[in-house]
This record gives sequence, structure tokens and C-alpha cells, in this order.
Amino acid sequence: MSEKSGLRSYAPLAGMLLLLLLVQIFALAVTPLMIGAGYEAFEDPESAANPIFFILMLLVFTAVLLWLIRKGKKTVIQAIIGFSIVFIFAYIYSAVFLFLFGNTILGWLITGTAIILSTALLYLYPEWYVIDVMGVIVSAGAASIFGISLTIFPVILLLVLLAVYDAISVYRTKHMLDLAEGVIETKSPILVVVPKSVRYSYRKEGVDIQKDKSERGAFIMGMGDLIMPTILVVSSYAFLEAPAVVWMLSIPTLGAMLGSIAGLIILMHFVNKGNPQAGLPLLNGGVITGFLLGCILAGTWGWLPYI
Repeated sequence: MSEKSGLRSYAPLAGMLLLLLLVQIFALAVTPLMIGAGYEAFEDPESAANPIFFILMLLVFTAVLLWLIRKGKKTVIQAIIGFSIVFIFAYIYSAVFLFLFGNTILGWLITGTAIILSTALLYLYPEWYVIDVMGVIVSAGAASIFGISLTIFPVILLLVLLAVYDAISVYRTKHMLDLAEGVIETKSPILVVVPKSVRYSYRKEGVDIQKDKSERGAFIMGMGDLIMPTILVVSSYAFLEAPAVVWMLSIPTLGAMLGSIAGLIILMHFVNKGNPQAGLPLLNGGVITGFLLGCILAGTWGWLPYI
């Protein structure tokens, strides 16, 4: 293997790491705006029932999508996913533009225009770089909303449950692979794409996850793999009482970010072997481990119940 081809093989990993880092930075940047806008998803962010409710809603949503896939209802799937994306665009753009321009006609006009243009671009020209840019915005917005809606302990509980569910759904029941294939066939933009070559076109070639890795034109990652670990990053920033050491970030928050990156590196090592992998066990495990190590270094444990 030449040095050039060897470096090229690491390019998708670098791309995935960059996307995760961008999602986390953007989510942290808009979190104060989300808090100011009052966009919390749950009334009681400390309730341990919130993760259970989240999981139940995920199971229902997954079951509905699988049923629609088996019935061949691609248009309905696209509509459901499209509505969800527009919903996130509305939250994040309103938080940003109403902060910049106030609760004025101009602020709402710019917000509406941004929502329409982003959605139109995503569906009319779903090339990989368009999907990735919009995927970063959507993932950051969703992570910020849930990160300010759940305190740290419920978030960790949620991430553990999701990691277990993801492992079961990929390695045991395998229904998550069916779901991924069905969604990819509809070209619904709920993933990010890292091509192996700049000549690759997602619009023309797509990605067949059943093919050997050497035959695929790109690597893909579901937005959930970007959103879920970032929720803990945001929650630790929003709720943890610890001094900032870099930018606005405390040692536990930085630890969470580094842990998620370490988890992604390990995940990509296994993905490079060619088989579909459950992302959340490694990503969630990494972000939780990094956060806990940061808490040890900072001596911060006030987020634990009864401490």
C-alpha cells in the first residue's frame, strides 16, 4: 500500500470526527439561545421517567417506520421524516434569528425563509455535502433541545438504555438494519455521508450497506449517532456547576467530548472491517466514560441523586 492510499483510507474517519465535533460545537453555541427561548422538551428535567418515555416513543416510531417500509409506503416515510426535520429547523432557526432580530416581523420572515430554503435544498438537491451541512444543523438542534431538557443523571440513564437497545436491534433482532436500508432507499436525509472520493455522488449512487466496504462509495452514519452522545455534552454544559477551563466548557464537558471522539475512533475501526455496527454502545459508552473521568479530575459529583 502506498503512503498516499494509506492516508486516503483515514479520510472517512477524519470526516466522521469532524462532523461529530461540528455538531457538538454548534449545539453548545446555540444552547444559551435554546434556554432563553424556553425550548425544553420536558417540564421536569430531573425526572427519571423522561428516559423511559423517550425509549417508548422511539419504539413506537421505529415500529411505525418498519410497518410502512414493509408496506412500501415510501412517500409516507418521507413525509414523516420531512416533518420532523422541518420541526427541528423551526426550533433552531427561530432561536437564532429571533435572538438576532428580536420578536419582529423581520425576525420571523428570516426564520421562515431559512426553514423553507433549507428544507427545499435538502430534498431537491440531496447531495452528500448538502446532507452533511443540514445534518449538522439538525443534529445540533435536536441535541441541544434534549440536552437542556434532561439533567445529567437522566441523560446517562437514557444513553445506557439506548446503547443496549441499539446493540439488540443490530446484532440480535437486526430490525435496525432493515430500518436503515428502508430509509436509505427513500433517500430521506436522516444520516450523514462521508465519501471515499470527491467524485462520489449520493444522488446518483446512494449507499448499499449490504455491500462489502470496498464496493461502497461512502460511509454513512445515522443522525442518532451524532445526536445521542452530544446530549450529554450539552446537558453537562447546561446543568453542571463546574468552572470553565476552555471557552465556556468545564473539564467534565471536555471529557465528554473527548470520550465521544474516542468512541467514534473505535467504532470506525470495526466499521472498516466491513460489517454494519451498532454505533451507540461505543459512542454512548465513550461519552459517559469521558464525562465520568472529567468529574474525577474536577471533583464534581453534585449531579448524582442524593449527593
